[in-house]
Amino acid sequence: MLDTLITSKTRIKLLLKFFLNSNNRSYLRELEAEFGESTNAIRVELNRLEEAGLLVSFAEGNKKIYQANKNHSVFNDIHNLLIKFVGIDEIIEKVLRRIGDLQSAYITGDFARGIDSKQMDLLLVGHQLNEKYIAGLVEKVEGLVRRKVNWLVLEEKNAGAYLAQYPHLLIWHVNQSQQTVNHYSYK
Repeated sequence: MLDTLITSKTRIKLLLKFFLNSNNRSYLRELEAEFGESTNAIRVELNRLEEAGLLVSFAEGNKKIYQANKNHSVFNDIHNLLIKFVGIDEIIEKVLRRIGDLQSAYITGDFARGIDSKQMDLLLVGHQLNEKYIAGLVEKVEGLVRRKVNWLVLEEKNAGAYLAQYPHLLIWHVNQSQQTVNHYSYK
């Protein structure tokens, strides 16, 4: 869907890199190695996104570092569009129903780094989650999102150490004191 609206594959990669997880930062040569594309193609798209105000840049040593402009008026819209594009919203809707005492859900791995991938890593944090039910739902969701979904269930007491080791994107959290649900936050 997104590749129909945006014809530049490099621009899509940059949007995923910077807007799926807004804490991602990168410089030109790093993007060249990650994307496997020429610096010229990447530089053109970086300049366009920066001129539009969607990216901000700053100097760090002799490198120009780019990051999403979280204050831009369409930041949340782009982020939510990308969430739908990669299928995270489908996972949330399908997996989180009748799952058990789920406290939070995270995307880890490539997608947390903003890299589009054929597999998605999902961390579910909770108590006595129905893993058999999760496995069945994840299998169905894989067909919907056309990606392999690797999933891991951890108790809350073990999740902090795991998350400290890997980039992660908080996609769902229950605030126990207020009994509210928050979707799609970035960490």
